[in-house]
Amino acid sequence: MLGLIKKDLLIIKGNIKVAILFVIVFAFMASDGNDVLYFVPVFLSTMLFMSTFSYDDYNKWDAYACTFPSGRANIVKAKYSASLILTFVAIIITYILGIVMGSFNNNLDFSKINSIICGVLFAMILLQSIMFPLLFKFGAEKGRIGLFIGIVLISSLLGLLLNSLTIKIPGNVIKTFNDYWFIILPLIMIIMLFISYKISKKIYLNKEF
Repeated sequence: MLGLIKKDLLIIKGNIKVAILFVIVFAFMASDGNDVLYFVPVFLSTMLFMSTFSYDDYNKWDAYACTFPSGRANIVKAKYSASLILTFVAIIITYILGIVMGSFNNNLDFSKINSIICGVLFAMILLQSIMFPLLFKFGAEKGRIGLFIGIVLISSLLGLLLNSLTIKIPGNVIKTFNDYWFIILPLIMIIMLFISYKISKKIYLNKEF
């Protein structure tokens, strides 16, 4: 499985320079302290990782890799593992950028950086949890379209629900989350990834090439 992880990371390596240049340019554009900067490295890493599925589809990699011992299961594990590695590298880069930009603008606030990065990480894990089953089911091209449509539909549905329903969250629930967010958020992310992995594995084990 390590070889499969390395294969995906090497595919991405070819686009790393362009990604770094993009982040640097965007950092200068957001030098006034725009919080959108925090989303760029992690979101970009997720989009870059989607290119590994396109590479596999183009080279018919899956049909070959499935001949390996436990090939199908290892392919799914490797995709999730490589994506997590890339995501956490992007988080580290984001944290460094946040410190640099905060120092440059004389408004360095570690609590703000930590809260924003936690929100960004949660959003990307949610995106990846939805993305992987779609990519394994429909392939890179159709998977991207399905992901885009799904995000638009979910966002629209949530917007309608929030506008039409008055949801009151009990104070004790809010207090519990504020006190134990560092346990609750990672637990939710682990559960999302676990469910996503199980769905992707089931899809891929039954897929024909």
